Parts: sequence; C-alpha cells; structure tokens
Amino acid sequence: MTPFDRAAAPLALPAPPADPAFADLLLTSHRRLVGEPLSPSARAAGPDAARWLYEQAPFGLLAHDTSADPCFVYANRTAQRRFGYSWDEFVGLPSRLSARPDGQEERDAFVRAVSAQHYATGYRGIRIGRSGTPFWIEDVTMWDLMDPAGRIHGQAAVFRSWSPVDD
Repeated sequence: MTPFDRAAAPLALPAPPADPAFADLLLTSHRRLVGEPLSPSARAAGPDAARWLYEQAPFGLLAHDTSADPCFVYANRTAQRRFGYSWDEFVGLPSRLSARPDGQEERDAFVRAVSAQHYATGYRGIRIGRSGTPFWIEDVTMWDLMDPAGRIHGQAAVFRSWSPVDD
C-alpha cells in the first residue's frame, strides 16, 4: 500500500525536496503511465528513493502544479544546477518562464500532448537558465502526476541530457 492508497485529500504541494510521498507519486505515476521505471536505480519508493531522486539522480527532474499558470513544485539538484536556481527560487516559479518566448508554442504543444495522453516522450527544447544563458534539454519525457485514484496533481518532466545552444 502506498501513501496515496490511504490519502483521501489531494497532495499538498509543494512538498519538501526529499518527501517520500511525493517521490512515490513521481515513481508510481511514471511507471503506470509511461510503462517503465523512471530509473532502474529508483524502483522502490520510500525515504531512500526520495533522497536519491532529489540529491543524486543523474537526470533533471521537474514538476509543476495544476494551477491556471502552472508553477514549479519540485526541481531535483541536477535540474537546479542546470538552471542555476536554488530550491527556494525554483519552487513557485511559473514553469512557462523556463522556456524562451519564441519556444512557448512548442512547449505548450508538448504540455497539451501530455494532458491528452497522460504522457509524451521525445521532446527537445531550448530552456533559459537563471543567468539568461540558453541550453537544450533533450530526451525529455513528461507525464501527469496521477495518483492511483486518478487524481492529477500536476505534471513532471525528466530530461536525461542537455547541451549548449550554438548561436
């Protein structure tokens, strides 16, 4: 039984960085919707998995809420380093601000695909770090943060690689 099997109310977001219940939501919704584990190193939920996802995962992992202008509720350390924001700066930032204005249409189309199918893969897009420097996020999978009762708490994205933008 996971924490969400017992939960009657929606998850309170944002959760603390290494929250086991939020890590469980990330891992179980990814496995259920995408059909594979987020990472072979993060199969089991719990405090160890939550710490690993936040502190050690070699991929960027982000999540935003379901508000009209979705805001980040999670960014692991890899994502924080790549974007140049601390946890406190990332959480609450509207997720649309992570993309350049000229990339919004493509980003929005990917988000809509996730909303329609509950996940999408194969995205590559330009993002902007805190310093204003653009970079590519690549090999992106995005999925709904759906608990076992079918409630959607937001969307998460994993990017497994990144590279500089050549002007």
